[in-house]
Amino acid sequence: MVHSPGFLKLVEAAKANIKETDVAGYKAMLERGEKPVLVDTREDNEFAAGHVKGAVHLSRGIIERDIELKYPDKATPFVLYCGGGFRSALVTESLGKMGYTNAISLDGGWRALKESGLELE
Repeated sequence: MVHSPGFLKLVEAAKANIKETDVAGYKAMLERGEKPVLVDTREDNEFAAGHVKGAVHLSRGIIERDIELKYPDKATPFVLYCGGGFRSALVTESLGKMGYTNAISLDGGWRALKESGLELE
């Protein structure tokens, strides 16, 4: 997908302020017994077409509105993904601004997760 320069600039600025991991890092978290909430931030139609088993769906359009109702503890560990890691970076930055201290964006997103060996739905 070709992204506009303005969007890429926003993503680049967000990535300078957030934590990121890749699929290997996420799998290592699971192997250590960590249980972050895996959040799919893609649109409804993208989620319906396929997602990681057990992922919570809170799209970029609603997550800031709904996150505090579902996860009021600001220390809740999250790993957020989208299609490739751009939208999830923006969401991760927003959550940080809202006071969430343990949100991590998954670089590579759904494209990487499909090849990860994790169970999909």
